[in-house]
Order: sequence, then C-alpha cells, then structure tokens
Amino acid sequence: MIIIVQLLLFLAVVIGTLALMRGAGNARHTAVRRILLMLFAVVAALSVFFPAMLTWFANRLGIGRGTDLVLYALIVFFMIYMATSFQRTRQLEARITKLARRIALDEAPNPAAVAEGRMPERGPLPGNGDGAPKMGGGAVSPNGTGPNPEARRRPERAGG
Repeated sequence: MIIIVQLLLFLAVVIGTLALMRGAGNARHTAVRRILLMLFAVVAALSVFFPAMLTWFANRLGIGRGTDLVLYALIVFFMIYMATSFQRTRQLEARITKLARRIALDEAPNPAAVAEGRMPERGPLPGNGDGAPKMGGGAVSPNGTGPNPEARRRPERAGG
C-alpha cells in the first residue's frame, strides 16, 4: 500500500512540475523558476521515497518533524505566491487602465470638427450590426417581466 501512495505522490509532483514549467515571462524569470521547480521536484520525490531523510534534515534545522518542515516551507511559498500574484494583478490593472485611456482618446471626436458643428460618423456599436447595442429582445419593461413597448417609440423631432 505504501508503494502505491509513494508512486501516486511522485506522479503528482512530476505532473505539477511539468505544468508549472510551461508559464510565460521573460527568459531570466522563466529560467530561475524552472531551476527552483526542478530542485523542488527532486526534493519532493526524495521525501516521498525516503521520508526519514526529510526528518533528518528537519532535525538539523532544529525542527522536530519532517512534516513540520514541509508545513513551514508551504507557508513561506504561499506568502511568496500571494505577493507575486498581487504584483502581477497591479501590473495588469495598470495595463488595462492605459489601454482604456488609449481607446477613449482614439475614439474621441475631433474638437475642431465639433466646434464647427460637423460630427464625424461613427461606426456601428458591437451588437447586432444595426448600430444598436445587442439586447435580449428590446428594452425591458419597468417591472422587468418583458419588452417595454414605450421604449420602442421614437421621440418626435422639434421643429420639423
């Protein structure tokens, strides 16, 4: 039974290592991450097959059991993961903000054309191709139960 558990844990370590090695990033970060992952995979595989070695190493560090050492290492790695995820999220938010601003500036009408009273023609909005945003079946009634017939009426133009 122990051999089956050891083999399953070893396969989990190998598959997890291979999955994590496929990530994106610049070459330096990718190389460092792959080296650390390989080191982790070797240590994890050895600790699965030789648990006494992990306990021996933990004792040399002043920790009573090998499982405690694994728990402490997991806490440290989880904190590192949280910090890098937070940093990556901040970077993505900054990129999205920059993109949104660029799109807003690109789609803004020319101030000179607006001052002269001529508005540039805009293309259709994303949706059903007729310039109207795609909506389920028209505007929804005030009570939310179906289409609102009032929303389909066009306002009359003033002065003609």
